[in-house]
Amino acid sequence: MFHCLSPLGRRAALLAALTGLSSSGVYAAPLTEAEVLRQGLARPELGELERARLGDADAEAIEARTWPNPTFEVVHDKTGATRETSWQIAQPVDLSGRRGLRIDAADHRRSAAEAENRARRGERASELRRAFHAVLRQQEVLRAMEAWAGRFAEIGRVVDRLARAGEASGYDRRRLLREQRAAEARLAETRGELDRNRARLSALLGQGVDDGVAGRLLPGAPAGLDALKARLADRPDLSALAARADAADADNAAARRTFPEVTVGVGGKRVDDGVAREAGALFSVSIPLPIFDRQQARDRRTAAQALAARAELGLARQTAAGELIGLHRQLSQLIAAAERYRQDAVAPSADLVRIAEAAYRAGESTVLELLDAYKGALEAETTALDLEWKAREARIELDQLTGNHPQ
Repeated sequence: MFHCLSPLGRRAALLAALTGLSSSGVYAAPLTEAEVLRQGLARPELGELERARLGDADAEAIEARTWPNPTFEVVHDKTGATRETSWQIAQPVDLSGRRGLRIDAADHRRSAAEAENRARRGERASELRRAFHAVLRQQEVLRAMEAWAGRFAEIGRVVDRLARAGEASGYDRRRLLREQRAAEARLAETRGELDRNRARLSALLGQGVDDGVAGRLLPGAPAGLDALKARLADRPDLSALAARADAADADNAAARRTFPEVTVGVGGKRVDDGVAREAGALFSVSIPLPIFDRQQARDRRTAAQALAARAELGLARQTAAGELIGLHRQLSQLIAAAERYRQDAVAPSADLVRIAEAAYRAGESTVLELLDAYKGALEAETTALDLEWKAREARIELDQLTGNHPQ
């Protein structure tokens, strides 16, 4: 199709075709943190799991609202020439208010199930973010390793030139070769770790991440402590505990209702003695007599469950408040330390490498001093990445604690 075009036209058409391929998705963009969260939390399996857990709570609510089935009884008695037939429909009736309290308890447990689903979604978001930033960190480490290994090619040419001129010793060449092999080994190890982290992120997303990820490892400064404390009340796991505590209180209140359950029956009776036949209505009321079993065990059990639920909620709130203060301080200090270290240690390392390379070329230093500059630059970069990774881990944990994941 390009034969009828001039050379300039063919070049332009080829460039347009390549641009079209790029825009059509042949070259996919790296994943961002927001995209990872969107894809990871939209997996159908996660939605199905949440609906299944909520369905169990819905079933309990339906059970609490459903009246017990009535009973139908027919009695036929024949004594001599007399025959008696009676029938009755009996229905238990709640006159104590226990049914309403049990409905309230079931509704509270449904609210707890909804909050627990939100909490699990938050945990999933934290897992996705950790996996994403683990890949991002390893990409940055690999970039630093490749830059470190790439320097050996350039300095190797310098050493060869100096050796031919008789200005470099055989020791320098062997020492440089050993460092080069060590760099290749560490580079292979780093690539293996990156592949493992990518595979883990791929498993969480349900798709490959061969194009890598893009983002910033060092997090921004957190919100103020007072603002974060205000968010604790809306944390889904604490909301779930509060709802379960309310459900336990409702169960305990229902168990303390002492009025027994009444069963009311209506029906009819027919008597036939061979001479006369009579029929009449039948009405019955039955009430259990609480002589031996007065629901002592149920009362104690529900009271203990309500007490335990309230105690667990109180402890969880106190623990969350304490962890919030500690995490906020740790995150602020890690961010400051990472920024200070990158400015004071990483930035000057590039100048030190250039000075060491120039000095070696001029014969003013040994290869050991040059290699020491290379190692120092690499250690400074990896240390900075470690600090940034620790700050990111603290930020993810703080966001999970306050239920504040980015969207």
